[in-house]
Amino acid sequence: MNDLDSLYRGNTPKTTAELLEWHAREGREDALEPQLPIVDAHHHLFGTESDVRYYRMQDLERDLSTGHKFIGTVYVEAYFAGWRQSGPEAMRPVGEVERMVGLTPSPLSLPHGPCQVAAGIVSYADLRLGDEVAPVLEAEMAAANGRLRGVRHIAAWDGGTVGRHIAHPVQRYLLADAGFRRGVAQLQRFGLSFDAWVYHHQLGELLDFVDAFPDLPVVLNHVGGPIGIAEYRPQHAAVMAKWRQDLRALAARPNVCVKVGGLGMAVYGFGFEHGSRPATSAQLAQAWQPYIDACIDAFGPQRCMFESNFPVDKHSCGYTELWNAYKLATRSLSENERRDMFYRTACRTYRLPELQRIGDETRLAV
Repeated sequence: MNDLDSLYRGNTPKTTAELLEWHAREGREDALEPQLPIVDAHHHLFGTESDVRYYRMQDLERDLSTGHKFIGTVYVEAYFAGWRQSGPEAMRPVGEVERMVGLTPSPLSLPHGPCQVAAGIVSYADLRLGDEVAPVLEAEMAAANGRLRGVRHIAAWDGGTVGRHIAHPVQRYLLADAGFRRGVAQLQRFGLSFDAWVYHHQLGELLDFVDAFPDLPVVLNHVGGPIGIAEYRPQHAAVMAKWRQDLRALAARPNVCVKVGGLGMAVYGFGFEHGSRPATSAQLAQAWQPYIDACIDAFGPQRCMFESNFPVDKHSCGYTELWNAYKLATRSLSENERRDMFYRTACRTYRLPELQRIGDETRLAV
C-alpha cells in the first residue's frame, strides 16, 4: 500500500477554508479555446459559509466566470442540500429541488454570454419505496417547473478502506433489490433517467440492472469508479483491465451513456490532493488521458459527456484547469466529436434542446 493511502479520509479531505487557502497558492490558467460551448453535466451546490464544507451559488458563479464558454449546467443531488426539515421522510428531498429552482430563476450573465445553471436537475428519491415513490416523483416534478430530468440514488458500496470512509453507507447489492427495482420502474413511468454511481467492482451488478431496464436511460457517473487506492493499488493493472471490459459490456447496451469526470476524487489514487498546490491542466491531462480514452473507445463521443463534479474534484484542481485538461485530452478528436463530449451528449441525455441549439449556433475560431 502506498504511504499516502493511509492518509485517505474520503473524497473531501480538506475543509472549504483549507481548500480556498490551497487554491490561493496557484495562479489561475487562462481558458483554452474559450469559444467551445460547454454544458457542465454534473455539479453540486450545498452549505453556507458557516459550514465546514460548502459550495454556494456565488462560488459556482465565480468558477463559471473564469474564461470558458459555459452555456448551462446539470445539477445533481448531494449532501441533503435544501432537504425539508419536517414532514414525511420520503418527501424531504423535494426541498432540494425547490431550493435549486429558487436559486436559478434565470440564466447567469457571464463574460462569454448567458449560462442556465441547473437547466436539468437530477434529484434524489428513495427508490427502495417501490411503487410508493410515485408521489415523491410527482412532487419533485411539480417543484422543478419542467426541469427535472432524472434521479440519482447512490449505490456505491465497498467492503474495504473506501467503504469505511463513506459517511452514509448504502445497502450492498442495492441494484438487485426487488423493492428498489419497483421504484426504478416508476422512473420509466415518469419519463426520467437514472444516474448510477457505483465502484468498478459493481459494474457487473449494474450490467444486470441495465438488462432488467432496457428502455431506461442510464447515466454512468464518474467513469464507473475504478478505485486506485489502498488494497486496490497493487491490483491496478487487473482493476483497469476488468474496468475496461465492463465499460465495453455496458456500452453494448444502447440505453447507457457515461459521464467523463470525477477523476479529481481521492479514491482514484492520483494523489493530487496531497500536492503543495493544485494540479495544472497538463498534469491532469497526462494522468487522466487513459481513463478518458477508455470511455471514448467504449462508448464513442456521442455517449460521453464531460462533468466537473465540483466542488468534490476541487480537491485536485481548479475549475478552469479541469476544463483545460479535458480540452488538452481531446485535441485529436474532430470538432463534432468534441462538441458531443462538451455539450451535445449532455443536452441529448437530459433533454435540453435549447442549450444544444445555442451550442450548435456557436462558431469556433478558425
